[in-house]
Order: sequence, then C-alpha cells, then structure tokens
Amino acid sequence: MSLIVLLLLPFVGSCLAAVLPHNARNSESILAGLVALIGTVQMALLYPQIADGGVIREEIAWLPSLGFNLVLRIDGFAWLFSMLVLGIGTLVALYARYYMSPEDPVPRFFAFFLAFMGAMLGLVMSGNLIQIVFFWELTSLFSFLLIGYWHHRADARRGAYMALMVTGAGGLCLLVGVLLLGHVVGSYDLDTVLASGDLIRAHALYPVLLTLILIGALSKSAQFPFHFWLPHAMAAPTPVSAYLHSATMVKAGVFLLARLWPALSGSDQWFWIVSGAGACTLLLGAYAAMFQNDLKGLLAYSTISHLGLITLLLGLNSPLAAVAAVFHILNHATFKASLFMAAGIIDHESGTRDIRRLSGLVKLIPYTATLAMVASAAMAGVPLMNGFLSKEMFFAETVFITSTAWVEIALPVVATVAGTFSVVYALRFTVDVFFGPKATDLPHQPHEPPRWMRAPVELLVMACLVVGIFPAQSVGPILATAARPVVGGTLPEYSLAIWHGLNAPMIMSLIAMSAGVVLYLLLRKQLKRGRFVLPPLVGRFNGKRFFERSLVLCMRLARRLERKLTTRRLQPQLFMLVLMAVLAGLIPFLSNGLSWGDRPKIPGSGVFVLLWLIAIACALGAAWQAKYHRLAALTMVGVCGLMTCVTFVWFSAPDLALTQLVVEVVTTVLILLGLRWLPRRIEDAMPLPGSENRARVRRLRDLVLATVVGGGMALLSYAMLTRPTPNHISSFYLSRALPEGGGSNVVNVMLVDFRGFDTLGEITVLVAVGLAVFALLRRFRPPKESIQLPAQQRLLAPDVVTDLVNPRSANDTALGFMMVPAVLVRLLLPIAVVVSMYLFMRGHNQPGGGFVAGLVMSVAFILQYMVAGTQWVEAQMRLRPLRWMGTGLLCATLTGAGSLLFGYPFLTTHTAHLHLPLLGDIHVASALFFDIGVFTVVVGATLLILTALAHQSVRSHRPSSQPKAVASTGGVA
Repeated sequence: MSLIVLLLLPFVGSCLAAVLPHNARNSESILAGLVALIGTVQMALLYPQIADGGVIREEIAWLPSLGFNLVLRIDGFAWLFSMLVLGIGTLVALYARYYMSPEDPVPRFFAFFLAFMGAMLGLVMSGNLIQIVFFWELTSLFSFLLIGYWHHRADARRGAYMALMVTGAGGLCLLVGVLLLGHVVGSYDLDTVLASGDLIRAHALYPVLLTLILIGALSKSAQFPFHFWLPHAMAAPTPVSAYLHSATMVKAGVFLLARLWPALSGSDQWFWIVSGAGACTLLLGAYAAMFQNDLKGLLAYSTISHLGLITLLLGLNSPLAAVAAVFHILNHATFKASLFMAAGIIDHESGTRDIRRLSGLVKLIPYTATLAMVASAAMAGVPLMNGFLSKEMFFAETVFITSTAWVEIALPVVATVAGTFSVVYALRFTVDVFFGPKATDLPHQPHEPPRWMRAPVELLVMACLVVGIFPAQSVGPILATAARPVVGGTLPEYSLAIWHGLNAPMIMSLIAMSAGVVLYLLLRKQLKRGRFVLPPLVGRFNGKRFFERSLVLCMRLARRLERKLTTRRLQPQLFMLVLMAVLAGLIPFLSNGLSWGDRPKIPGSGVFVLLWLIAIACALGAAWQAKYHRLAALTMVGVCGLMTCVTFVWFSAPDLALTQLVVEVVTTVLILLGLRWLPRRIEDAMPLPGSENRARVRRLRDLVLATVVGGGMALLSYAMLTRPTPNHISSFYLSRALPEGGGSNVVNVMLVDFRGFDTLGEITVLVAVGLAVFALLRRFRPPKESIQLPAQQRLLAPDVVTDLVNPRSANDTALGFMMVPAVLVRLLLPIAVVVSMYLFMRGHNQPGGGFVAGLVMSVAFILQYMVAGTQWVEAQMRLRPLRWMGTGLLCATLTGAGSLLFGYPFLTTHTAHLHLPLLGDIHVASALFFDIGVFTVVVGATLLILTALAHQSVRSHRPSSQPKAVASTGGVA
C-alpha cells in the first residue's frame, strides 16, 4: 500500500464515521478498528524494507520553488511510532466500543478519533519541516475536540481550551523556529536537515531557532514549565486519555526531540535546556502523582514524569541515552495505555475514580486487578517488567555522565528520588485500590467488564511481560531499527539482558524500591484520609492558576486599550486606520526618499484628462452630498468607477475593464441593500454649544488626511510609472502562456495556471467571507421603520397590515407595481446567462473568464430578486448558493489535485486536442475545470451575501405568534 493511501485512510474513515447514524455504536467501532488494524498490518509489512537502516520515501511536488513538497518518509524511528499510533489505536477503538455510553454521540467521537489518528500519523511520516508543523497543529486541533468531547461539562471545556492555548502557542514558536532552521540549512527537506548538524550548530541563529523549537516540543509534551495543562485534559473520555498519553498527543513533543536529535543535539544549549526541563519535570510530576486522589490524575502526573525521563535522556547528548529514550517511549506506551484502560474499567464498573473511596476490588474484579497490578509494576520499574529495563538504562546514563561535578552528583540523586516516588504512586494505584476491605459506598457494585473490553488490557500487559522477560529476543531488533535513525546511523554498544550484576544501576533500583515502600507506608494513612488536597510544598505553585491569571490580565489590558484607543463610531475608527496606514507608508519614504525615474513620458491626452476631471468632480460631489443625499452620492461614486473602467480600456487592459464594470454593478447593489437598513439622519433641534465648531474641525481634519492619502498615492504611482519595468516578468508570461498554459489570454492563464494557487486561496477566502456574512445576518432583525413600503407602493397597498399577514397579497401588490420591469428582467435572464457562458468559454483566449462570468450570472439573478421580490424568485427556482460555493471549491481543489496523480506539481495545467462530431477540433485545457470552480464559487458567494441582506425584509415581517409565516415587501433593493 502506498504511504499516501496509508495516510489518507484514517481521514477517509473519519468522514465515513461522521455520517453514520447516531446509535451505530457497533458500526462506528468496527469501522475505526478496521481502519487502524489495516494500517497496522500494512505498516508491519514495511518492516523488512527499513530493518537495516532503509528509508521508504514518497514525494509529490507541491511548490518546488519554495521547497514545499508533500514528502512522506518512513525510517525505523517513524515506523516504530507509526506502529504505536495504529496498533494502540486499534485497541483503543475496541475498548471505546464498550466504554462509551449508548447515549453518547459516537459518530462525532469516532470521527474525531480517526482524524486525530491521521494527524498523528502524518506528523510521524512527514519528511518536510513545514509539513511537520502542519500536522503538529492538526493534532492540537483534534485533541481539543476530543478533550472537549463532553462539551456540556465545564471541566471539559476548560481543559480543552487550556490544551489548545498552550500547545497552539508552542506551535507558533515551532513554526518560527522551523522557518529559521530551513533558512539556515537552505532546505526544509528532513533528510537534508538531519545531515546538516554541524552547519546548524555553528550558525549564529542556532540559539534562537533551538529555543523556539524546544518551546514547541516541551509545551506539546507537557514539560516544565508547560506541564500544568495535561492533568486538566483528563476531562476527556478515558479512551481518549489512554490514546493521548500513550501514543499520540503528548508523545509528539518527545518524538520531535528525537527526530531532530542528530541535527540539534551536541551543544551546551541543548544539554542545559532539554535535560534541565526533563529533570524538573521528572521530579515534579512524580512528586505530584503521589498525592493525587483521582486515578486518572495520578496517571496524568505519572505521564508527565515519564515524559520528563525521556526528555532528560535525550538532553544528555549521549547516543546510548538516546537509545534508552527510544526504548522507554516503547515501554511507556504499553504500560500507560493498559493502566488508563484499567482505570476506565474501574470507573465504568464502580462509578468513581476516587482512590479514597476505592478498596478491596481484587475480590470483585480479580482479572482486571491482576492486569492493573502487573502494569503498575512495569510503571514502577519492577524486575521482569519492560519498565525495569529502560529504567536501568536511564540509571546507568545518569551514573556515567561526564559533566561538571555537581551535575555528576545531582543526576543520580534525581533519578533515584524519582524512582522512589514512582514506586509510591504505583503502590497507591494497586494497594489502595485493590486490597483492604471491600468498599461499601460505591455508586455501582463492581463486576468484571465484558470480555472484549478487557482484551486490549490483556494484550498490552502481555507485551510488558514478554519484553521484560525476553527483551533481546522480543524487542531487540525493533529497538535497533528504531534507534539507528535517532543516533545518526551507528548504534552504540548496549545490552538488553535482565541481569548485569550488582552494579550501580541495580543498587539505585534497590534503593528506589525500598525507599518507595517505606515512604508509601509512612504516607498511606494520611493519603487515604484525604489529608493532602494539594501536593505539599509545591501545591501553591499552580500552573493552572498562573495561566488563568495571565489570561485575565491580558483581557483586562486589552479592554483598557480598547477603551482608550477605540470607539463605537465608524468615522474615528476609519480615521485611525487610514492614519496608521499613512504613517506606515512614510517610514520607508523618510529613510530612502522618493525620486522619479527616467522612463520616456507618454504625451498627454485632453480627452483623458477631461474624463478624470469629471471623475474628480463626481468624487467631490459625492463627498458633499453623502450626508443628506445618499443615492445621489452613490450615483456619483459610480461615475468614478466608470472612469476607472474607461482608464483600463485606455491602457489596453480589457480584462480589468470588464471586471471593474461588473464589480461596480455588484458593489452598487450591495451598497443599496446596506443603505436600506440605515436610519434617516435626524438633525438636533437644539445643537449643543460648540458642536458646530467641532464638526468643522473634524471635517477639516478629514479633508487634510484625505488629501495626504490621495496625493501620496498619486506620487507613488507616478514614481513607479516613470521607472522602467523589468522585462523578464512580462516576457516570462507572454512567452509561456500559450505553450505551457494553453491559452493566449495571458491574464486568465496567470490566474488559473501560473498563479492558480493564489486564486485557490482567494476563492477560499471568498467562501469564508460569504459564510461569515450569512451567519452574522441570520439573527439580524431590522427595525420596523426601516422596512416600510415606499410611498408609491403604499398608495397601491393601503392595507399594509393585511399584506404583512398575508404573504400572497403583499407579493401580488409588489408585482402589480413592478409588473413591466419584472417582465423585462425575466426576459433578460436567459440573455444574461448566454452572455455569462460566452464570457466564460472565451476567457482562456479572449477577455473574460470564470470570475467575470460568475459576476454577470450573479447580477442576472440579483435583478430578479430586486424586481420580482424574494419570495417569488425562490418559489420559482431554488438557487442554493451554499451548494454552488461548496461545489466550486471542490471542483477547483480536485482539478489541482488531479495533476498530482500524474506526478506533476499541484495545479499543473494539461492540454488536450479533441475532435468532436459537428464541433470539429477543440482545444481543451484542464484549467477550464479550475475556472468552472472559480465561476461557481463567485456565483454562490455573491448570491449568498446579497440575498442574505435581501432576506431581512422577509424575516422582519414574521409575526411573533406565527414564526413560520413570511411576507415579501415587493422588492429587496
């Protein structure tokens, strides 16, 4: 199976899961499980190709000139992580089938779950730095949706918001760091970056880019000082917690540290930042875990601690420590996933996760208790468990590290103390919960879960035992394959034997286990009574409180700035915006000055000057009449637009002229619809003293600013036009438009081919704007006085109240008043459609194109609304602008993606010559289908925006007692 198909599989499954019925819990879990299982099997089959240091790579050209290509890359380390993502995802899907309640909206859960799996898989398989950041942010987004899945709960909303804020801010830092890293290396390709370690470490920007990348990685993996968000993510369903902690979200940070280890490690900055954050997190997480009363809270802090252990190992600049980090990533995934599932079973069967209420469960759920105890032993590092082996390697690295004297002493002490704490919280998870007298005040009587709900825990616990007892045989080759890319190709010598003699690491393990048992016995009674609500000593240093106070402080500061710098009046806001733009434009002018070019001048034309004198006079007249005569002002502004259109024709730019003309029509209609809801200007009967003088000063100030802006733009335009233009730009497009783009209209070929990616972004923004306007206007209700019928219509319809109650009566009245224009406009509709199609079909070789054709089609439909009325038009034809927009965007995207199937960059145009009966030879370019997408998006967005305004006249007449009754006012403009 291709890597691209393997990556798309979870996303396709997510789309399918979203459309399944609400109660299809079995179908949803089977779908999610099959998707993950198929991916696991396909990934396992790739192992022979990467076992000896091989790399599987697939690359699709996207933006080669910018270094942005879709690169999927699987080496040993990416393979191990992919197996964790897909394999544990399969088990979590099976577990979630029995954990989730029938009342839960499971389609939403499994859709988010599969999308989250796909985002993490994309992050692991990415071979391009920009691509890594993209999937990095996707994991933050989908984890936000999963953590806040039970959105009716306040703790779920807060936890999701906190996780998104912290990891999202870290993602922005990572993006900047990755851009700097790509700038230093000269490429964003991962293979090139990993091979440029010496160049990166020697560069002056290394400290800056290292700090930014580490902020992103440490915040994602909840490392100090960003550790506070992870415990609050426990509001998510337990399957999400099990997946998030073991194989996905929080492992992404340590994955990135290990992924970039060959390129960024080996410096003092790396050692102090990474190992320092890891050591603090290791101790702080383990210490806080001892005092947690919630099972999931205990596991959350233990996850923080173990991720700190991995981070500390990666920060030691030692290849053997990096191997140990990879080993512990694998071990932690197995025992932590099983522990979270066991905690979910306890919660599911007993109704509580409070350790203080749980006791004696080994007699009620013996199988689950045995599995949980084995997994807890692995977490504590008990011999014959997989966690013991990686902990021994960790202890060995801290003992034999070469650094300053105090570091050589402190690291073994930190490791031993953290090991002691891990024994304590592991005993709390087992002894306090499963032993002692049976609990009598539980919400439910505990019993063993369904057989298949316990099966994932059994498989993971079996893996802990097999790896712990037969490490070299079971996991030795896999570890070597996964660790080789991390350390740079040559593995250090290491041993996975269970017994290495009574050496320093073994002594440290014995001390940690003995001290942990003693400390647990000393604290047990106090912990069981619930004496410690917060961890002693560090309870006051609450990261959540600091985060929330910081948000409150930022909000208060923003409100103060808003009160001082903003106003609800539109005119001062526009004045400040224009003034800031002028000041920003003056900065380069003051530093570099302004001079004219030596390009030969074109002789002036009296006719052209006369046209623009008319335009200037109309602009001044519009400004003069805007206060009381808005329609006249709008008409004079339209004259200015018409002069701009004539100017484009004058300078041989027919495409721009045609576009300008149609845009003027649409804009005029839009302004007319907006003016309809504005109240009439009412003069004060008794103006306040001095108000007239202030008004004169304001108008003079606005006039000065307008003059400065207009004069400045004129000077800049003149300075640009007097300079010779670079010929290579125009010659590039002129020479390549026909042979490479398949069209002689250079402007249209640029829009749909050479600059097609820009056009795709523009129509996407247009769709977003249309949806935003539609959403904002859905709840808008204009005042009654602004929707009254004009006087001439009221003369024909004296019983306005009857018209409002009876939609048919009101509509017939309007048609009676506008009968002749309505008939003419209906006759013009097919003609406008033909003109639109004509402009569209000729656009690739003559002035026209999808944008202009879409606007013409939109104007034809809008005229129907204006003359015949909203209800009549929508009763005769269903336009469905939302579908137009969606279809157009999909058509444009699929056209661009079609070139990828043939190995060409995104949106590469292909041409074909077809011979059709009757029509003869026809030259067809694939850009035609992209232009169809532009056409439909423009039609849909324009109709949606304009009719959303027009519909207010219908909505405003809905009687409160009859919410479904609507009426037309006989026109919308």
